[in-house]
Amino acid sequence: MPKGKGGRPPKYKCKEEIEGLIETYFDECQGIPWFDEEGHPLQTDKGFIIYNKAPKPPTVTGLALALGFNSRMSLLNYQGKKEFMDTITRAKSYIEEYAERRLFDKDGVQGAKFSLINNFKGWSDKPKEDSDKEIFEKLDVILEGINHAAK
Repeated sequence: MPKGKGGRPPKYKCKEEIEGLIETYFDECQGIPWFDEEGHPLQTDKGFIIYNKAPKPPTVTGLALALGFNSRMSLLNYQGKKEFMDTITRAKSYIEEYAERRLFDKDGVQGAKFSLINNFKGWSDKPKEDSDKEIFEKLDVILEGINHAAK
């Protein structure tokens, strides 16, 4: 049997083994509403759906646990395997999109920000102008060198 790093056999052999588990995880995140006799979701007087099992936000750790991993890092390590990269990246993109939407919700902003910065590449809480400033400083040094050489 092929073994992964550390001598352990890989948890999954192909992406198809995890695709159904990923879909089930995201379905469970939607929650399970109560239905009336006609099959319509029950609602409160204010129009909110009444749930038998409440919806939950999709998270990277929740996805890892749904796939049978012991930690978020185990899932991230599996994402590094060529045959699983696209499948896990797409699943994580769904989670990222959810967190990104929460940035516009005053109650979810801080949690969404934390998740995006710590779970997804390209997110930072540092203003972009800091990196622009560094670029301009480097350009100034280069231009000074060119001007000095031209004299």
